Amino acid sequence: MAELREKAKILDDNDMRRAIARLAHEILEKNQGAQDLMLVGIRRRGIPLAQRLQEEITSIENVTVPVGELDITLYRDDLSMLGPHPIVHQTVIPKAVDGTTVVLVDDVIYTGRTVRAGLDALFDLGRPKAVQLCVLIDRGHRELPIRPDFTGKNVPTSQKEVIEVHVKEIDGEDAVYIMEKVENN
Repeated sequence: MAELREKAKILDDNDMRRAIARLAHEILEKNQGAQDLMLVGIRRRGIPLAQRLQEEITSIENVTVPVGELDITLYRDDLSMLGPHPIVHQTVIPKAVDGTTVVLVDDVIYTGRTVRAGLDALFDLGRPKAVQLCVLIDRGHRELPIRPDFTGKNVPTSQKEVIEVHVKEIDGEDAVYIMEKVENN
């Protein structure tokens, strides 16, 4: 069984705050404002990141963009490996997705499988005008042809490394770590 050991802290709270501010500006620039925009966070850490993007967009545009919460548990392609009774949380979407530009928000993109599950879950709710992907960290190693539209930081990693995003709302701190798998003998 592999254990994780901290290898490096790559973002602190100030770095995360600046990345979120930059991402909010990029989202507004690409969409020429906040008209018909909805942010949807993928459960778990995508939700607080989407809420922070909303706050930043509100401070820039003086418009409150709706934020939704998406649970992808039942859409995962590894559902059978989660155990006999996976915990399913509620998906909360504040308005119809039809005709809106949905910005799907997640903390890390790795293989692309989480995003694929998010897209499946989202399209079961309706037909958005467009879907864009915003991630705090892109660590590479894609298995599916999925690429984020907005990226806070690209972090090349090896297969023995894991990215851990910590957010105050869940973990009590804002930070991003590279963790290294260490084999126990």
